Amino acid sequence: MDISHMRRDFESEGLDREHLDDNPTKQFEQWFHDAKEAGILEPNAMSLATSDRDGHPNLRTVLLKYFDDQGFVFYTNYGSRKAQEIEENPNAALLFPWVGLNRQVIVQGHVEKVSKAESLRYFASRPRGSQIGAWVSEQSRVITSRGLLEQKVAEIKQRFSSGEVPLPSFWGGYRVVPQRIEFWQGRPSRLHDRFEYVRQDDGWLIQRLQP
Repeated sequence: MDISHMRRDFESEGLDREHLDDNPTKQFEQWFHDAKEAGILEPNAMSLATSDRDGHPNLRTVLLKYFDDQGFVFYTNYGSRKAQEIEENPNAALLFPWVGLNRQVIVQGHVEKVSKAESLRYFASRPRGSQIGAWVSEQSRVITSRGLLEQKVAEIKQRFSSGEVPLPSFWGGYRVVPQRIEFWQGRPSRLHDRFEYVRQDDGWLIQRLQP
């Protein structure tokens, strides 16, 4: 199928250096707020790119759960494919594709586990069904039928029928600590505005990139 004719011009306000915050976290916070206000579906959905020790890439969509000057945090099973790849190569990239606003943000950095206290705090805030699900799934492992998964759900529900669901030892958070963040604003004729923040010592070098 030839889809080379599919295109649209990006009609949007430009992005200038004087309008950027010196702190990329604050700049991201502003754009994230804009995405929520614009009604972007799942504005915290981000593509997470990892690779194994041999450099074979992998990509999936996960949900950002919180962010601050330390980095961008998501949660997963520590036995999952993404977790295994992070163990082998603790570098990753994130992409926030806010297409409805003609914007995207790219984050590149190294990955570290969050503290158990952080994981416990977030896990306790999850709906009970999601807590049960974390215990049930051996994420990324082969399973022969949906029925087996549902059987495990029933078993875990019975196991924790009285009281709170505890944090599994094999489940928790990762933080992507940014070394580079790019803010991309679509412009007409593919002459987009791109600015990157590159970490330097205790600060950030901000520079415009060609489209």
